[in-house]
Amino acid sequence: MARGESWGTRVGLVLAMAGNAVGLGNFLRFPAQAAQNGGGAFLIPYLISFVLMGIPLLWVEWAIGRHGGQFGHHSAPGMFDRLGKRKWLKYLGVFGLFTNLTVAAYYCYLESWTLAYVWHSLVGTFQSTSAAEFLPRYLGQHEGSFFALPGEAFFWFLLTLALNTWILSRGLAKGIELAAKIGMPLLLIFAAILAIRGLALEPGVDPGVTQSPFEGLNFVWNPNLSGLTNPNTWLAAAGQIFFTLSVGMGSIHCYASYVRKRQDIALNAASAGWMNEFVEVVLGGTLLIPIATAYLGLAAVQQSTAGGSGFGLGFLTLPTLFNNWGWFAPIAGAMWFGLLFFAGITSSLAMGQPVMAFFEDEYRVSRVRSAVLFGLGTLLLGFWCVWLYPGGSFDEFDFWTGTFSLVVFALGEAFIFAYIFGMEKGWEEITRGSDMKVPRIFRFIIQYVTPVFILVVFVGAMFNPAGGDWAGAFSSLLSGGGWSFDPGSVIGRVLHTGVDYAWFDDTGKATKVMVQDLTRILLMLVFSLCTWLVWNAWRNKERRAA
Repeated sequence: MARGESWGTRVGLVLAMAGNAVGLGNFLRFPAQAAQNGGGAFLIPYLISFVLMGIPLLWVEWAIGRHGGQFGHHSAPGMFDRLGKRKWLKYLGVFGLFTNLTVAAYYCYLESWTLAYVWHSLVGTFQSTSAAEFLPRYLGQHEGSFFALPGEAFFWFLLTLALNTWILSRGLAKGIELAAKIGMPLLLIFAAILAIRGLALEPGVDPGVTQSPFEGLNFVWNPNLSGLTNPNTWLAAAGQIFFTLSVGMGSIHCYASYVRKRQDIALNAASAGWMNEFVEVVLGGTLLIPIATAYLGLAAVQQSTAGGSGFGLGFLTLPTLFNNWGWFAPIAGAMWFGLLFFAGITSSLAMGQPVMAFFEDEYRVSRVRSAVLFGLGTLLLGFWCVWLYPGGSFDEFDFWTGTFSLVVFALGEAFIFAYIFGMEKGWEEITRGSDMKVPRIFRFIIQYVTPVFILVVFVGAMFNPAGGDWAGAFSSLLSGGGWSFDPGSVIGRVLHTGVDYAWFDDTGKATKVMVQDLTRILLMLVFSLCTWLVWNAWRNKERRAA
């Protein structure tokens, strides 16, 4: 049962926590976000967000987790139920089940791409076929239908999910912790080797190199101070902190619930957070864009990252560029996608544990059976992502569960921790047994600054104006012209801004709008099911108590 488990070593705990935070976004999303939001100047709002929101949320979630673990709760509903006497508190914890299950569904699919790419790199697929041609076929996008079930992609998804389920079934020490002890060092080694090789490329010496990779490095880090006056730069920085630290999910709470009452959490949380920042800033910023710049030139790379994502460069461009590395090409490809795979699996394992712990604690299900339940749930939801990927189901999962739900959950927990559980008890929970002296200023930050910071992020995401032009939007509103929502804002997505709303086109074919709406309905049903499971578990407890 979950209550009898514990971490084997402190190193294993920190690596597992860091592995939970270190994900694909560290290497694909961060460098593009930095490049498009002020370059080196992006580090200023990024680090401010880390200090005022990231570190405080890490301490809050570790504290909530360790506190709940003392009462035998290793998932968010039970933990939040213990933060006060109000019966509704446990229902905020539903986000800790819903988010982990639904994010795991599409994240395991994305993770499976990296495993498939490792194989195709080793067997030389990208030496004869460009990745730009390979990926659309792999995902079923070439069939011209929004409903496609690509056989190879589904095979690798099943294999990846089976591996996740098997590791989870082995428990904390022999499963998750062991995977982190293997995966995290290999990730760092692979990243260091590729970064050194990439920065050593020279025009006129290495085949295909047209520009110094340091031009790409400058593109990422050359400070553009004008970005500091743009609200969207600050929103992007705060959003990146959310994504990169995996806060607002419930997985950190779960891992921390297996920590003993007087075992340090302050230094452990800070160590895991700073390790993630090192991987993201130092390694993530020196890999993708510098290597791509060396071969494609800065102008092409700037265009590729215009959307704030390095996905295209990472999956469509880099595999082909590695062909210029001679005998090292297949190894380099395997290392690049191998480090992405290790970044992915250490995160997806962290998503499975809270769901399993809920069934173990509240429904007395064995670990193996709870792992199977998680695997089946992820399979059903993941199938939806594989099948309807061309229609946009993956993007809907990513936004509503991997972005919006995180902010809602974090906003709720920040206020509950500070004002319902109370900062007196909260601060004592954070500092008890601490191996570091936590600056007392953070008590003020956690109580007042962090909740407001998250609220600003939430409001910004809800009402983000078209083109990110806040000044223009306020001017239009005050002059009676109304507020123009950006299609990527929460309200813009709900209203399908900029899209002709129709489930079928003139020829009777299903549209992307239909796939998006059906996906949203599915996600609402899953959230409702998670809510019912929590309600039923507490009803059963009340019956047993009576």
